[in-house]
Amino acid sequence: MITLTRSLVLLAALGVFVPATAQARQPKKYQVTGKVLEVSDDLIVVQKDDEKWEIGRDKSTKVEGQLKVGSKVTIQYSMSAGTVEVKDDKPTPAPEPKPTPGTPAKPPVRAK
Repeated sequence: MITLTRSLVLLAALGVFVPATAQARQPKKYQVTGKVLEVSDDLIVVQKDDEKWEIGRDKSTKVEGQLKVGSKVTIQYSMSAGTVEVKDDKPTPAPEPKPTPGTPAKPPVRAK
């Protein structure tokens, strides 16, 4: 009976925690296919059409086959933010309209 109670408590706890972790959003995955121009421990440069793509890599990057310059590769990647700079949404004042020729200009404002 105690084992059944413990099992039910464990099952209830898992029911609370598992859905929360399953809902964590992951960034969208992308891919690029092209010819390798450069390879280093932390970077792969790929030529796709007229563009050069620089894709970062680290020790966790899985490589299937022999990665070398000149190889045709397909790289799966996702984007992540390195830094974020928030800009204030302060409206910029509109410039004063220039008077059209032949119309009198506004008189200057005098301090009281």
